[in-house]
This record gives sequence, structure tokens and C-alpha cells, in this order.
Amino acid sequence: MKLIKRLANLGYGSRKEMQKLIGMRAITDAAGSPLDDDSDTAHADIRYKGRPLDPDFGMVLLMHKPTGYVCSLKDRGQLVYELLPARFAERKPVLSSIGRLDSDTSGLLLFTDDGDYLHKIISPKNHVAKIYEVTCARPLEPHYGEVFAAGTLVLENEKDALKPAFLDVTGEKTARLTLYEGRYHQVRRMFAAVGNHVETLHRAQMGPLTLGDLKPGKWRLLSAEEAQGLLIQP
Repeated sequence: MKLIKRLANLGYGSRKEMQKLIGMRAITDAAGSPLDDDSDTAHADIRYKGRPLDPDFGMVLLMHKPTGYVCSLKDRGQLVYELLPARFAERKPVLSSIGRLDSDTSGLLLFTDDGDYLHKIISPKNHVAKIYEVTCARPLEPHYGEVFAAGTLVLENEKDALKPAFLDVTGEKTARLTLYEGRYHQVRRMFAAVGNHVETLHRAQMGPLTLGDLKPGKWRLLSAEEAQGLLIQP
């Protein structure tokens, strides 16, 4: 890929702006030598105004999403993309969230600009466990776990039963729920189906990935090994 196109696709600016920067000798290699549009330099060795480039295409990043943010590029209100460098919203291919967390839900959220990877992760054939920490409005009843694990629960306005999900009660009104699919507002609708209401919801884990010490609103890149660890064969 030509250097001007690479920089523009990474969101640094228009092709015209990148051409101007190259003319100003602001794009160099790691040793400080100016590059031109035809330079055959490895991505990791290119410097934009003295700094390494953002990750190459195919990146996967993990965010600790706070409540109050929407997983969208277009909706009104606070958007999760505001927690990332502004140029990330201009990347081509687009940087998309892998699934969504609603505004009132916090926790682990993944992004990628690799469409094939995204579809593999969200495919029903890829049984990635998603673990949620739930606080309900009313005490949890003993039969909830049986209902969720049976694989026969049908949510309102749907025809197909949910896959079995597993409830680990941690307190009078709190639990950890493990899902292997991701339907619209699924956790909240599951508890509504058994007569309860979810007050707080936090995604704590996805496959082997956890948030660790990552603070709300912060993010980090996944290593290639971490990203591949989510691709579980059916």
C-alpha cells in the first residue's frame, strides 16, 4: 500500500494532507530519514511526526466500557469512540465494536477493523463464553438457575429458545451469569422473564479475556495470541 493511502486510511488526515506532510519531511523511518510515497518501509518502522504509527490493520482492542456510553458512531449522547483517539473513528476499514453493550451496561468491550475476525467471534458456531455480573432489584429465586440452564426459555417476541446459560448466585440479589450467545438485551430480558429486574449489569469476561486492572474508560491492544484465543472451534 502506498504511504499516503496508508496514513489516510489510519485516520491521520486526507490524502492531500498526508501528501503535504510527506513533502514537509514529517514522515520518516525509525532512523529519522524522510520517506516518500513509494518508500518500502515496514509499518513498525514508520514515524508520524516522530512517533510510531497506530497499529496496522487487523488490530483488536479491549476497552473497559463505563456506563453512560453508547456503542455507536452515529447515535446521540456519549459514544464509546470518544474514549479512543479521534482518528480511530476515521480508520478504513472502519473500527467496529464486536457486539454491543447498552448505555447502562459496563465492562469488557472489544473492537476490531477486521471484518472476518468480527464475524467469526459473533458467529453462533463460535461458542465464546460471556460472563456478566448482575445485581437485581429483588432477591434471586432458587428456580432461576434451572430455568436458564434448561435451554427452553423463549424470550418475549421471539420464537427460538435460548441456549443454556449458567447462573452462579453470589449474594441475595447478585449473581454471575454465563452466556454463549448475544441476543438483544438478553440478560435483562432473561431476568424479566422470571419476574425480576436487572439494576446493574457488568460484563466481566469474554472467553479467557478479563479486564484485569484496566480502569473504566481505558483500553489496550490485544496480542495476536489473545485475539486468536477467542476463536474456539465448534
